[in-house]
Amino acid sequence: MTLKQRVSDDMKAAMRAKDAARLSAVRLLLAAMKQKEVDERVELSDADVLGIIEKMLKQRRESIAQYEKAARQDLADQEKFEIGVLSAYLPQQMGEDEVLQAVAAAVAESGALGVKDMGKVMALLKPRLAGRADMGRVSGLVKAKLGG
Repeated sequence: MTLKQRVSDDMKAAMRAKDAARLSAVRLLLAAMKQKEVDERVELSDADVLGIIEKMLKQRRESIAQYEKAARQDLADQEKFEIGVLSAYLPQQMGEDEVLQAVAAAVAESGALGVKDMGKVMALLKPRLAGRADMGRVSGLVKAKLGG
């Protein structure tokens, strides 16, 4: 079953269970997926869906920080719930050691010598780690490995 089909099935299950909060979060994801399909006139692959989910998770994390700064815990809690729903679609997250090994392998493979070669390394890592590691954290590890 594709990730897109799984999301669609989860929406139907949330409707049957009358779980309004979960239904709302899943519908947001489906809307983002549909928007990308319409805008780019493509059929989404699992990798595309993972990219959309990661983008939505990043938006939610930024929103939580803003809501907590503004003392709006009710809105922050809603965003945290949505993060929980969206995170369920991501593959098993990689451990710190696995990420460090992947970074070291990509640096060696690309022949990167310094921070100026960071783009080459990230280009190798992005498809390998998509959905399995926080790319912001990976970027920091690459920069540190290259002496930045």
